[in-house]
Amino acid sequence: MASPAFEDIAETFEFLDDWEDRYRHVIELGRAMPPLDDAFKVAATKVDGCASQVWIRPQIAAGRFDFQGESDAMIVRGLIAILHALYAGLTLPQVLQVDATAELRRLGLHDHLSAQRSNGLRAMVARIRLLAEG
Repeated sequence: MASPAFEDIAETFEFLDDWEDRYRHVIELGRAMPPLDDAFKVAATKVDGCASQVWIRPQIAAGRFDFQGESDAMIVRGLIAILHALYAGLTLPQVLQVDATAELRRLGLHDHLSAQRSNGLRAMVARIRLLAEG
């Protein structure tokens, strides 16, 4: 049920053999994201459970889920970009149906992220699910 944007990321990951290249790609994805305005970097949008500073600002319109996000760590910013590709544009029920663990496993992230980064990624997914639940 992955979006075309997420499928593009998965295809790129398949093409890149080396994990250093994959990390660079994740960082590039993060750099391409628009910055989150400082006015939205507040406690209400901060994601707890991340070693880095992470903010996710939901944008729900016409029953479709979207969000802006940012982190002070480039790799985490890239992970936010991957989650954006996974969830943006879905209806709220579809967001709740996404098996993020399975989709992210396709990228091999669980084998190459530190325990802290993996915990942070799970915290971001949990926040997105909570936002979609309303």
